[in-house]
Amino acid sequence: MSPAEARLKEVPSHMSEGEWAQRVNLAAAYRLVALYGWDDLIDTHISARVPGPDHHFLINPYGLIFEEITASSLVKVDLDGNQLSESEYSINPAGFTIHSAIHEVREDAGCVMHLHTPDGTAVASCMEGLQPLNQTAQLVIPELAYHDYEGVALDHDERPRLQKDLGTKNAMLLRNHGTLTVGRSVASAFERMYYLERACTMQVRTRMLGPTAYPVDQIVIDKNAELVSNPERSELRSTKLVWPPMLRKLDRRDPSYKT
Repeated sequence: MSPAEARLKEVPSHMSEGEWAQRVNLAAAYRLVALYGWDDLIDTHISARVPGPDHHFLINPYGLIFEEITASSLVKVDLDGNQLSESEYSINPAGFTIHSAIHEVREDAGCVMHLHTPDGTAVASCMEGLQPLNQTAQLVIPELAYHDYEGVALDHDERPRLQKDLGTKNAMLLRNHGTLTVGRSVASAFERMYYLERACTMQVRTRMLGPTAYPVDQIVIDKNAELVSNPERSELRSTKLVWPPMLRKLDRRDPSYKT
């Protein structure tokens, strides 16, 4: 290992190894969102729970684009919105409303990801929502919830309704707004978002070809739904199979997210 590589693995003296590892993974998710073209200038947000008994979570500094995010630049906050780490930036107030709502009631919410992509927002803005038109959508829909739009999420009174609408689901279409996923880990939230976004893009393209999609038997849809009914298996796939090559992809391009 070179000296430069060794420095990338150093844990700051004032931080636990668990928090630093979470920071590195979250910074990686921001870089991947930028890489896939899912970002929206300085808007949208991804949060990750800091390991430990406190309901503290990490979120992006409001004023950096996603390809600039590093592990050390992430801001730590509590459920009241108090910043617990030093930063020259504040946090996105709408981001705090959405993410604090979910972290408050979901102990399994290790990571929450929210985007405003064109295709995700297009499907979220359609009356029909996401339809089981293809294999990808059929694997997403069993975990999918919906939440009606209430304006830019600055009103904390919206949080109970968002919590109720999400329930125990791990993906959501925010009507007229965008997409959201929840994962026990950054890895699983990212993988869920990848397939939610992909399903939305597939639906947009299918609808562009005409009004009639080739039908799928309900028995097949139910069979595919059964494949995503085991959360342990899904988490293992995300963390062991999907996430390591995603990190290697980033490392080949720019490993500075680890700093």
